[in-house]
Formats: sequence, structure tokens, C-alpha cells
Amino acid sequence: MFSHKKELQYHAKPERPDPLFAKHLQEILGGQFGEISVAMQYLFQGWNARGDEKYKDLIMDTGTEELGHIEMISTMIARLLDNAPLNEQEKAAEDPVIGAIMGGMNPHHAIVSGLGAMPENSAGVPWSGGYIIASGNLVADMRANLNAESQGRLQVARLYEMTDDRGIKEMLSFLLARDTMHQNQWYAALKELEEVHGTTVPGTVPREWEATDFSYDLINFSEGEESAEGSWASGATPDGAGEFAYVKEPKAHGGKQELKPAPSYVHGTPPTK
Repeated sequence: MFSHKKELQYHAKPERPDPLFAKHLQEILGGQFGEISVAMQYLFQGWNARGDEKYKDLIMDTGTEELGHIEMISTMIARLLDNAPLNEQEKAAEDPVIGAIMGGMNPHHAIVSGLGAMPENSAGVPWSGGYIIASGNLVADMRANLNAESQGRLQVARLYEMTDDRGIKEMLSFLLARDTMHQNQWYAALKELEEVHGTTVPGTVPREWEATDFSYDLINFSEGEESAEGSWASGATPDGAGEFAYVKEPKAHGGKQELKPAPSYVHGTPPTK
């Protein structure tokens, strides 16, 4: 059950309208790593969770919080679109402010949403459910969550650099702080889960399924040997089950590729010999 409270989670009021920056903010609303993505990712992970209730509750707490972030950013976008002079294109040459608005504003904000936010990114690409990860494996999902928050915080920081509007910066500052918390909580949960389930996903795969001769080799498939200097090229593996090795000269193990001629009814190209 969900319930809506008619108050924003944090301030979302710019100093002045700015339709061009409203377009920029669409990225952290409806982009691949925007608030719609993380909200749907966490909610589906939570709804589908079958394990420990404490992880499900953590995921649901955060997914529901992210719905509030969607509301905040949508409100900020709408306020940035206030009084957009949509019928004054002829003045663009005289007024640099109007020129910037008419030259850079997202036309969907005028044509489709009536000066409101849209479930799309800053380039106008609609949000996709394909952005989210809800695998049913908590270790895999916590890693996806950590990545999503890392990418989201990176984009918020870049937007913070792009504006001098104190109201926008105040909202972005709050989002940066919450992304800090979310990265830390997912990392803490991941460490707990790895202690129980191991570092390799899924940890339930029997060892006899795996060609273990190749499990811990770093293979030199690119020019240069700098990768051999890393901790991933020698010493004990994080899963505690093996030792890293560096393979300087890759070897082929599968033999030459040879295919049978195609049957005549597929009308391929017959062999010349």
C-alpha cells in the first residue's frame, strides 16, 4: 500500500525560470540512471524479494524514498518552465534570454506535457523499463544498486557544476547527500551478503559445472602488459578459492573454425573448392 503526502521531501524551488536547465534535469529524472530508474529498480527488487526481511525492508525504504525524489525533480522542472514565452519566437533575435529558451528548450515540455516534466531523458528519449535490474539474487542486485547510485551521483555533480541558481543547487545538494547514503548502505549490505554467499554470483553453482583451469587467469588480450601489475594478476582471489595467474601469451583451445556447407534450399554461397 502506498500513501501520498502533499509535501515535498526537500526544497525544489529555483530562483528563476530556466527552460533550458529544465531540459538538463530530465536526465536525472528519466535517464538510464535517473530517479525513475532507481525507484522502479528498488521497488521491483523489494516486491520480488524472497529472502531475509531486513534486506527487503531496506530496499523498500529506499525505493519509496526515490518516488519522493521523482516528485521533487518533476516539481523543479515545472517551476523552471514557468512563464516560458512559447509564442515570442520573433523576439529571439532581440532578447538573448528568449533566444536561449527557444533555441534549447525541450519542445516536449511545450507540446506534450504543457510545461511539465516528462518520463524521458535530456535528449527526449523515453524512459525504458529495460534500464532496471531486479534479478532475484540479492548479491547481484546490490552490485547493480551500487552502480546505479554511483552513476546517478556523478550526473548530479555534473549538473551542480552547470548552474549558478541557488535553488537548484540546494536541491542537487540534497540529492548528492542521499546518493552518498545509498552508496554506503548498498555497499554495507553487499559486504554482509558476500560473507554468507561468497563473492561470485551465483554462489550456488557446483564447482564441477565450471572449467576450473580457466577460473582465475587474467589473459593478456590487449597490447601492453600493464594489467599484470594489479592485484588481480597474482595472489589469492577474493573468493578465497584460488590464486590469480597472468597469461602473457594467450592460447587458443578450440581448434580451427570449420562449418559444414549450407544445404541448397537456403541459397547460400557454395564453396569454390
